[in-house]
Amino acid sequence: MTRIVLGALAFLAAGWSIKAEAADFYNSRAPYTVNQPLNAYSWAGPYLGGNFGYAWGSVDNAWAKPSGFVGGLQAGYNFQRGPWVFGVEGDIQGSSADDTFAAWKFSNPWFGTVRGRGGYAFNNVLFYGTLGLAFGELRAETFGLSESHTNVGWTAGLGAEFGFAPNWSAKIEYLYVDLANSNFVITGASHGASFGTVRAGVNYRF
Repeated sequence: MTRIVLGALAFLAAGWSIKAEAADFYNSRAPYTVNQPLNAYSWAGPYLGGNFGYAWGSVDNAWAKPSGFVGGLQAGYNFQRGPWVFGVEGDIQGSSADDTFAAWKFSNPWFGTVRGRGGYAFNNVLFYGTLGLAFGELRAETFGLSESHTNVGWTAGLGAEFGFAPNWSAKIEYLYVDLANSNFVITGASHGASFGTVRAGVNYRF
């Protein structure tokens, strides 16, 4: 009987020893983790960029249809909630758009916008609409005389933006710009400008 009891105690002691060694082995290993791929591109935060494109349009109460290249800078800030992206953007553009009809030349040397943006992101691809305030210069020239007015109006458009690196994105955008009329002394008429622009650009996110 004594031998049976001593054998049982030895067996239990060996079992506890093996269990303790196994616990020490597993505790000494680094915890198991799953490396998940980055599957959500972030559009949130401030950004700064540049753009280049083409503009074409018309002048109210005149036959002129100015067109030409445009280019400039934009800056903005995005907020993101899930796939929904909202923000505000401002830009300033230089423009070579002009046209001459008879003795009159009309041009739009520069314009700018301040707009809200809202869209839906498919990971690193963002489709958006934009709407806001526009302002810019309309210039009339004839027989060596020149008159310029800075007019305010509105703008609306659509665009798509593609994130090709964590801090970089490229975009293509269409904007329609309508600048209000004002009275020109040298023409004796009221003129405003409306035009469309297509432009491509890049943004850097901070």
